[in-house]
Amino acid sequence: MDDELLTIGAFAARARLSAKALRLYDRLGLLTPAHVDELSGYRYYRADQIERARLVALLRQLDMPLAQVAEVVEAPDGAAAADRLTAYWADVETRVAGQRTLAEYLRGRLSGRSSEMYGKFVVETVDVPEQVLITETRHVLAGELPAWIGASLGRLEEGARECGGITAAPFVVYHSEVSMESDGPAESCVPVADEAAARAWVEKQGRTHATKVRVEPAQRLAYTRITKAQVAHPQILAAFEAVEEWIPGQGLWMAGPCREIYFADWDAAGAEDPVCDVAFPVR
Repeated sequence: MDDELLTIGAFAARARLSAKALRLYDRLGLLTPAHVDELSGYRYYRADQIERARLVALLRQLDMPLAQVAEVVEAPDGAAAADRLTAYWADVETRVAGQRTLAEYLRGRLSGRSSEMYGKFVVETVDVPEQVLITETRHVLAGELPAWIGASLGRLEEGARECGGITAAPFVVYHSEVSMESDGPAESCVPVADEAAARAWVEKQGRTHATKVRVEPAQRLAYTRITKAQVAHPQILAAFEAVEEWIPGQGLWMAGPCREIYFADWDAAGAEDPVCDVAFPVR
């Protein structure tokens, strides 16, 4: 055997990794042995592979998924690898910031401060006339939700031009919980003027994006208005719960699934500008 090659045990010791980890990295294509004996199946590594092995191990200490580890170690140069690491860590910090906010929200609930959180939301009712809707429905997890809402409402608003135009604020209905474990479904809705034209437009779409037309009857909504900053999770949960708590106190009952009504230009709005009503149909 070439003197430059190390057995898996010797290489593992020098790289400060276990043989089990090296076999996993080999199976995933992250660190392929320099030579595998055809008869014994023994793996051998070169000394110059130690740096890559240590890099993989360090990236894993950041809880980086193996697929993203592969993107970093296969980057064409150090600058590209650093950029990929930077992008991953930005996502981590965004997730941790959201989890920190959620933890504070839950701390308030568990310590009995829910009434304080709900008190900042003013709940009212509004009567909404019958509406013709073009809609798009999808099973979607929480992480995918913001991008899907933007894309689906954009498609429907474009289609509304062929349906007599938009007659009221677009909204999203949650027919079941959307979270990291539950995928709804959610339904994006755009009210339009011409039902016949809407049905013709949906027919033209075929099965694309699960579009359909439905007529929503006149109804009363209990709602609270929130700012762009409050749309973020978990602040929006407190808004929905404030409406839920208010409804029975007024002698009302929920008559349908909750919804978010987007009445403002999202891109133009500032963090403290009102952009959305969170609402429940009531009777």
